[in-house]
Amino acid sequence: MAVKNKSCYVCSECGYVSSKWNGRCPECGEWNTFIEESDFSSASKSSGVQSELKALVLSDIDDREEMRFDTGTTELNRVLGGGLVKGSLVLISGDPGIGKSTLLLQASSSLGKNRTVLYVSGEESPRQLKLRALRLGVDGTGLKILCSTDAQSVCSYIKINKPDVVIVDSIQTMQITELHSLPGSIAQVRECANLFMRLSKDENIPVLLVGHVNKDGNIAGPKVLEHIVDCVLYFEGEKNHSYRILRAVKNRFGSTNEIGVFEMRDNGLNEVINPSKALIAGKPNGVSGSCIACVMEGSRPILAEVQGLVCQSGFGNPRRTANGVDYNRMSMLIAVLEKRAGYFMNSCDVYINVAGGLRIDEPASDLPVALSLVSSLKDKVLRDDCIAFGEIGLAGEIRAVSYAETRIREAIRLGFKKCIISAHNLTELNESLFGKIEIKGVNNIRSAFEEALK
Repeated sequence: MAVKNKSCYVCSECGYVSSKWNGRCPECGEWNTFIEESDFSSASKSSGVQSELKALVLSDIDDREEMRFDTGTTELNRVLGGGLVKGSLVLISGDPGIGKSTLLLQASSSLGKNRTVLYVSGEESPRQLKLRALRLGVDGTGLKILCSTDAQSVCSYIKINKPDVVIVDSIQTMQITELHSLPGSIAQVRECANLFMRLSKDENIPVLLVGHVNKDGNIAGPKVLEHIVDCVLYFEGEKNHSYRILRAVKNRFGSTNEIGVFEMRDNGLNEVINPSKALIAGKPNGVSGSCIACVMEGSRPILAEVQGLVCQSGFGNPRRTANGVDYNRMSMLIAVLEKRAGYFMNSCDVYINVAGGLRIDEPASDLPVALSLVSSLKDKVLRDDCIAFGEIGLAGEIRAVSYAETRIREAIRLGFKKCIISAHNLTELNESLFGKIEIKGVNNIRSAFEEALK
């Protein structure tokens, strides 16, 4: 008599496993997320005496071997923490058509000049990849293409041929034949990711996985997928803008604050070495409601144009719209401007936009956001060669921010003549900066607005 396969129910949001179906997940609280899966364990069950494990002394481990690969892309190297680490498992995720496959195909062209790269595609045929490579101008030297969705067969091929770098596009198309669920299901994604994780560690081969996102913008599949990998990169960007931002949200080998900026063109993704210049290139002169902010993305200072528009509302409830900044932060700044500075906007529609599609969440952007709103409200034009940065408290005070000197040096490099900062930051600055740019320390919003007009 055949043994009936056991099944379990897995939450598609958090990966919680239950022996019976539930309408509401007891772990994450989401409704109607349980999917029936085969109760499959990828761990091998062997009988007899297991081989004896051997622990290594940390000081005896050899670290002289080269640990990172240069991907040939400066922006990608920056986000990875200096390059691609041997034996690492990297997950790159983003919206459809954002440029994930394009970025990896271009990177594989640079890696393939000195190393062997295996590009595993479960979505495209070899001819489709060839046509895309020709359009991008990718040299096929050192680049091997393997079109398969069988994860176990792919791993066997890698163990035999031992390429230097492996790219899997995408993890949602891979499957294990022993599992009875469809590719892209929770069980398939989890077990395939575990398979590639063990492969990368055992063979010391870096593996890059492409991951899809769901309608909420999160990585499709179980949350455990993000825990398995060493590095999680998100590819962000608006479809109406040509700029793309690669951001690390998890990195075991580097900082998670770094970003890489790319521009999508006809020949693929081009690096934006100077994103500040690109983001403020189209700034209009002599227009109210515009202020230049300087925010830190990791160790990189970036200048961005903050645009504010305040106009009389035609409805009972004024509208509030924020693009590129946090909506709740904007609401708080409007309340501070009304209560502490006397700039009343309770009967006006308020709009905030960060030009270029960049999103800034740093508190240092409070001052330029407030200045752009006041400039639009009073219809007074701020100086075009002036930048501002600082945090605004609920009492209306301008508080000090970190990396003030680095931000000012970036403003000097791009030709700005005046900088408005918190008065508390003045004591930290190098005296040589004062001869290159006019630096004004302020304590409240009104004095900051007056300085920005001079």
